[in-house]
Amino acid sequence: MPGLLSSPVCLTVIWFLSWSLRSCSSAQIWTDEVSDVQYGRLESNVTLACGKSQIRTPVVWYHNRSAVLPRHQVTSDGRLVLLHADQSAQGNYSCYNDSGLLLHSVKLRLGHPPGLLSISCQVPNHSFVRCSWEEHVKTFLPAKYNASFKGTGLEWRPCIVNVAIKHCDVELPAFWQTFHTLRITQTNDLGSETTYARFKLHELLKPNPPESVSVKEQDGFPKKLVISWNIPSSWPVGDAFPLMFHVRYRPHGSMYWSEIYSSDSEVVVLDALAGHVHQVQVRARDDVNSESQWSEWTPMFFGRPWAAYTTPDPVEDPDDFYTFNTTPETPTENPRDSTSDDEGNVGLMILLVSFSVVILTTVLSLIFIVWLRQRRRDHATIQERASGQDEVHANLMFI
Repeated sequence: MPGLLSSPVCLTVIWFLSWSLRSCSSAQIWTDEVSDVQYGRLESNVTLACGKSQIRTPVVWYHNRSAVLPRHQVTSDGRLVLLHADQSAQGNYSCYNDSGLLLHSVKLRLGHPPGLLSISCQVPNHSFVRCSWEEHVKTFLPAKYNASFKGTGLEWRPCIVNVAIKHCDVELPAFWQTFHTLRITQTNDLGSETTYARFKLHELLKPNPPESVSVKEQDGFPKKLVISWNIPSSWPVGDAFPLMFHVRYRPHGSMYWSEIYSSDSEVVVLDALAGHVHQVQVRARDDVNSESQWSEWTPMFFGRPWAAYTTPDPVEDPDDFYTFNTTPETPTENPRDSTSDDEGNVGLMILLVSFSVVILTTVLSLIFIVWLRQRRRDHATIQERASGQDEVHANLMFI
């Protein structure tokens, strides 16, 4: 039997089996899945244990299947200490014994514990509140949120959380209460933090902008525009919560706005600039609560007053207009009486004829005066010549 074990064939088989087992152990380096997740703080020392038992044998650590590790130390019991770990230190870590056998694997995620939140709330009507928040501290870790809401002296009630876009909603809040408090607790694997926000709902009340704004002309009135709109769809319909509307308008290209306030959903502009495109915007506010906020302005809308003969104003880019008066503007007949036009034409003709006669008479008079003066000059010249001849004849007779 000892001779059989020492034979070349047997030794070859034993060597092959040993190599196969070692290869299989090494293959575990690449095939074993991560068995645990560990969280650590960024820019701090993070310690990874090689399993739960206290290992005294030498171990080898790998980071993402590579023997190249971030700045570290390995303790005598096989623990890996990452020094001032940054984002590049995240990933999968595995430890092996000197035979290549996988002992433990862990996935490391780094971040920060939660900090205080920045909270803001929107109140588009008397029956709904939406609060959103932003992190003062970027944790780099998944978080859970728990939110609750209450009025002064009332019980906490849940604020329904949407984690994806970080907001929560409250329906039918106790609007008559002076103060309200929102409480949000953020939790991740490194800790938790609770933030409180206190506010007055009646000061945060801010309707959404009016909808379906329309700017139309009024036939026969070159300085009128009819502006109408609908109340925001989020605002309750009825007389319990009336709205005040603020309308502003100006000729396209002007720097100065004209303004109208109205509790109705339509106004008539009486001083539009004839023949020009006008810009129009509308906003709204709770008419009863003087401490509420104005809504945002609607987008810019455009319209042109009625005109008998229209020449469109040049505009920068028609795509910038949210709406136009879609009724084509066509030339309209002059509404004046045709008899009055005829009488005016006859009067103008008489005036022109009279003016022509005056001009002609003046010219003829000037010609006659010039002719008469020239004739007198000629007659005086003839008399002077005749007088000279008589004097010569007398002198001859005397001699």
